[in-house]
Amino acid sequence: MSALASFERTDLHEAASGAHEMLQSSNEANGLFLAINEYTSYILIPAVMPAPERMDPMRIDFLGLHAFVAIAERGSFQHAAAHLNLSQTALSHRIRKLEEDLGVKLLSRTTREVSLTQAGLNLLPKVKETIESLAGSLDELRHEGRSRQETLSIGCLPTIASGRLPGALRQFQERHRDVVLRIYDNSATEISNLVQDGTIAFGITLVAAHRWDFDIEMLIKDPFTLVCPEDHPLAAQSDVSWSDLTEEPLIRISPQTGNRIIIDDALGSRRETLSWRFEVQHIQTAVALVRAGVALTVIPSLAFDTVDERGLKLIPLRNPSVTRQLGIISKRGTPLSPLADELRKLIVKTFGDSKQKSSAKRGGRSVSRMKKIHESL
Repeated sequence: MSALASFERTDLHEAASGAHEMLQSSNEANGLFLAINEYTSYILIPAVMPAPERMDPMRIDFLGLHAFVAIAERGSFQHAAAHLNLSQTALSHRIRKLEEDLGVKLLSRTTREVSLTQAGLNLLPKVKETIESLAGSLDELRHEGRSRQETLSIGCLPTIASGRLPGALRQFQERHRDVVLRIYDNSATEISNLVQDGTIAFGITLVAAHRWDFDIEMLIKDPFTLVCPEDHPLAAQSDVSWSDLTEEPLIRISPQTGNRIIIDDALGSRRETLSWRFEVQHIQTAVALVRAGVALTVIPSLAFDTVDERGLKLIPLRNPSVTRQLGIISKRGTPLSPLADELRKLIVKTFGDSKQKSSAKRGGRSVSRMKKIHESL
């Protein structure tokens, strides 16, 4: 080990000290062979001096070559020592050891200047090319590692992305400030496709029992509720039956959403007795129309986590009570990464803790009604 010096104060040292397998790079054109492992680093080059054909190559410590390049590029021991954060004595020792190992002089030093010998001139471009090539390869490996470790993609229904999810993301960010999170706030169908093709680690979405290819973790049953203006005649009732809505103009959500399918399946043929006067693409639009007194709508209660409910009344629906089941889906047989699993646990905890928090911010009689909806499920 005394003949081999480990890396110091270089990016290459960090890479070498963390490696668990031998990284080798050869350059047949210039006759260099460089090897790095977790214990030490060295460069193997053919002997500069004439040697028997089968003679083993000599091992040259990287610190000596690093010092040689620094001096050659700066033309000064003083400037090279400052660049390497070494004393001139330490730098001279490295060069002397390198030249002794090689058996040739690489530098010609006088009191006025430092110049390269012919051996030094021959060696310099080869060493620089090898170092630059290796540094580039290690940068690529670092970038790939960071990309795998620091980017996490998940899917989430829009009603969850704007309500329950931010709390979990805030906690996750406090622990992992360098991680980039990609949130796909898409429909249930789109989230399933993203999980299936591996674009996202997992999705928070409507649970479909027929998806045998997904691992499913249940989060919550989310009831649908009637939304009406607070001065509407139905606002005085503690709950409303679907039959009470046959004469009311209603706003339905696009059939592209999973919510629309759940309501249609639950009502069966009774859905045709309702007066669906408007159809919109987004829940926010439906709520805005209700606030303006245009019509009434039926949407999931969790959609109100971030909605200003002033002027609105939320009323439980019965006969039938309609709920959607929300859960976390991931591709079966594909384990979550440590980062993804940590975020998953935070999301599960957030859903478990947030029922009372989401209800506490609501004022008036609608608070107890929304609590009763969740507690009855």
